[in-house]
Amino acid sequence: MTDLAEPAPATTRKDWSSDQEVRWCPGCGDYSILAAVQMLMPELGVRRERTVFLSGIGCAARFPYYMNTYGMHSIHGRAPAIATGLATTRPDLDVWVVTGDGDALSIGGNHLIHALRRNVNLTILLFNNQIYGLTKGQYSPTSEVAKVTKSTPFGSLEQPFNPLSLALGAEAGFVARTHDMDRKHMMETFRRAHAHKGASFVEIYQNCNVFNDGAFGQITGKDHRADMLIPLVHGEPIRFGAEGQFGVVMDPDGSVEVAEVAAVGEDALLVHDEHKENPGLAFQLSRLSRGPFEPTPIGVFRDVERGEYGEQMADQIALATERRGPGDFAALLRSGSSWTVG
Repeated sequence: MTDLAEPAPATTRKDWSSDQEVRWCPGCGDYSILAAVQMLMPELGVRRERTVFLSGIGCAARFPYYMNTYGMHSIHGRAPAIATGLATTRPDLDVWVVTGDGDALSIGGNHLIHALRRNVNLTILLFNNQIYGLTKGQYSPTSEVAKVTKSTPFGSLEQPFNPLSLALGAEAGFVARTHDMDRKHMMETFRRAHAHKGASFVEIYQNCNVFNDGAFGQITGKDHRADMLIPLVHGEPIRFGAEGQFGVVMDPDGSVEVAEVAAVGEDALLVHDEHKENPGLAFQLSRLSRGPFEPTPIGVFRDVERGEYGEQMADQIALATERRGPGDFAALLRSGSSWTVG
């Protein structure tokens, strides 16, 4: 039995990498995300035998095979539900959920929002490539309006989900965004998500170079990042651009927009507050861009502490046991088809 009081042994990326052949399409953004996670794990000071990666169905769902930890490739959309059961009954484990925009936001949407609402101690990584990659290129819940795919030959009619807005609407305590072209940013974002106690949600812009190549190229390409990615840094004015010439300001109606610093003045810039209890401002920032072709905020949108579900459940059980005494579940099962309550 591992002594929890003992510090975790030093490890390397190799220790966290399984012996399975990584099988994604050559050039897929999933490779860089996997590398970022495998490189980060030794820095977290955690144990492989107390780490679990759970996934649903989709290209991203292969992830647990490539981590030398415990893991489970579960069923479509249900990874948050399975992870909830594990995290609440085994608080000694580090539980990660790896999912995609189709897996998490279509059939799995209900499970995702309730895991966030309950504030289960999970680190959820959502790979968003705006397409169904595993099933060969159908439109997904995050595909843009008018997206032409095999399943929408005349263009999608549906308004896409904004994953961050969804998470913030579910009152997730930690909400962030990163992208697969910046390993350093991914690692720091994942580090902070893991450190947060409760439900952490990270959207990762991830390129599917076969069925939706370049979906985020207008903002994540090296030639575009400075003027198109808006770094969110707690306590600092929200400013961006190669020369810092742009910033984010708040309008009188409470909405936010991009402005030229020279036109509005530095004092008008919005100062980022990721610890703000009310998620309204973070929600406005999540809606700043209409799609990955306009300046887009990146980083931590919200980081607030709330009561963690597993701890609260354990406290409630302990209180009930104190008041009523330990129950006998086996006796209940054998008690027949009816029983008297009270």
